[in-house]
Amino acid sequence: MAVDGRLRAVVALAQAMAAATTPRESWRAAALGACGALSGSFAALSVWERERGRLRVLVNAGERAPDEEEFPESETYPVNRFPEITEFLHERWAGGGEPDAWVETAQGPATPGHGYCHQRVAALRRRGRGCCVVAPIVLHGRAWGELYVARPEAAPVFGREDADFATVLASVVAAGIAQTERLEEVRRLAFTDPLTGLANRRAVDTRLDEALEQHRADGSVVSLVVCDVNGLKQVNDTQGHAVGDRLLERFGSVLSLCGAMLPGTLAARLGGDEFCLVTLGPSADEVVDVSDDLCVRAKELELGEGVACGVASTGDPIGEVRSARRLFRLADAAQYRAKAARSPKPVVAGRDGTVMRLADSPPRSAQDRRRFRDARPEAEEDEPWSEP
Repeated sequence: MAVDGRLRAVVALAQAMAAATTPRESWRAAALGACGALSGSFAALSVWERERGRLRVLVNAGERAPDEEEFPESETYPVNRFPEITEFLHERWAGGGEPDAWVETAQGPATPGHGYCHQRVAALRRRGRGCCVVAPIVLHGRAWGELYVARPEAAPVFGREDADFATVLASVVAAGIAQTERLEEVRRLAFTDPLTGLANRRAVDTRLDEALEQHRADGSVVSLVVCDVNGLKQVNDTQGHAVGDRLLERFGSVLSLCGAMLPGTLAARLGGDEFCLVTLGPSADEVVDVSDDLCVRAKELELGEGVACGVASTGDPIGEVRSARRLFRLADAAQYRAKAARSPKPVVAGRDGTVMRLADSPPRSAQDRRRFRDARPEAEEDEPWSEP
């Protein structure tokens, strides 16, 4: 490929990765862009997972063999089978050398000074490929993984110029991955509670809207569990806010553990001492059982006085649920009832007549009003829920 053609290929690769909105889109754009730029037939992007001592394949693009998935869930290789990961990619580069790419063929290495890697050669032969170029990806000053591009048996073998160009492409890929990681971190922070690491209210709004949309489409059961940590103010007043934060963190861990018992559950902190679980699929009885276990575990914490827990589920006789606000009002009313009664168990909307009346009645005071998320008439419930 001429210099102008390669420059255009680099620009196209950078633009494709910049346009990606998810990690998978970014990985795929990187592999396909490098594959086209190097006139390859196949490309893969792999990450070096140091803590597990393995290379994990993120994406396979182009002409895949029957055993190659585009986004494999479990295609990994021990790094001891690919010593260049720890030696060539790390030691040589860290020692002042450049993270250059190299070429291997179905007959053995083609790049001078690079050792024989039986695993790669065997893979080329097994999949009917004639050669490959492997380029290290360096991110934040560390070896991150590798870009791999292959050609079929009948195609010309990659040369030194191709390897040099692959090194350039790998640096463009590294920049794209760094951008994707930054975007993912921003998204994560936007939907994460910084103290507990649980989801935040924004994430709950999004998840609940999606869940109710599916409920309207196919009748899937949607449940909301709202919890209020008892005794937090006393802990803050007598032992300090740092200890109070520790109580919130520990309860967050318990909530996460219990949420994991229900597939697809979102565990979140709404703010202050209020937490919740959003479930889609599990029956109301399953949700109530887990909520009961949550109350028991919370009571066993060394700090605080357990939790007041309210449950509202479309699987119970609570009437039509047209919006997230309605489900929140019911769960809040159940939680308020549990707190007032000092109930050691969850109170469930639809199984306690008081809860339904409480949810449908105007709040009696400003303090009570805080327990209900915008308790306006049902006719206004199509507006997005927002906490007062």
